[in-house]
Amino acid sequence: MRTYEEKIRDEVMAWKRKITKPSGWFRRLANKSQAKMNALIPEKAHVVITASIKKMVQAVLTGAEFTTKKRDVGNLSLEAKDEMLQQAINTYKKMAAAEGAGTGAGGLLLGLADFPLLLTIKFKFLFEAAAIYGFDVTDYHERLFILHVFQLAFSSDERRRYILDCIEHWDQCIQESQEIDWRMFQQEYRDYIDVAKLLQLVPGIGAIVGAYANYNLLDHLGQTAMNAYRLRLLQKLLTA
Repeated sequence: MRTYEEKIRDEVMAWKRKITKPSGWFRRLANKSQAKMNALIPEKAHVVITASIKKMVQAVLTGAEFTTKKRDVGNLSLEAKDEMLQQAINTYKKMAAAEGAGTGAGGLLLGLADFPLLLTIKFKFLFEAAAIYGFDVTDYHERLFILHVFQLAFSSDERRRYILDCIEHWDQCIQESQEIDWRMFQQEYRDYIDVAKLLQLVPGIGAIVGAYANYNLLDHLGQTAMNAYRLRLLQKLLTA
């Protein structure tokens, strides 16, 4: 009978194949028309998004604003940790959906407020995910890893493949560079979410789009975090 770790190893391999595949036709079409779409978004929105992402990256790197209780997970199995994380994913998806519906119903100004609020929810989740899998978020390198997981979830095809390779060879990666290019970071993230978030600013449908988009963005981030940490833990088992 296969162990849980053997089953998860196959799931992680399937996930790696999935995220390294070229994007579907809709995403490719969206990327080609990105300049036109950016022109439709009010300049105020661009300023808010850029400033929010820069502030968030700096907060993560310094450890400011984000705290999570330490979890006694040393004796827990990978299966137990996965179950804990899935519960956290479900909680944060509901939180993000409620926030998106509320700001999406409020028109442009509240729609703009969604960007920093959703970023905060996403990073709070990532800090909790790290703690669930037994990683110390007071360690600067672990906060760098959190930023890499975020980029893995919300980046272009080329950038995603680069980030995945870095995560797979994390010890080597952190020795080569400990700096984040926040300008690339914010551009990749902004381009990834523009398709959904632009519609959130449209009167009449903003609440529905906001709730749906935020729910799915958090689910995507959750699955990315789960498999990224699984990958690290499985590699530790192989080298132990």
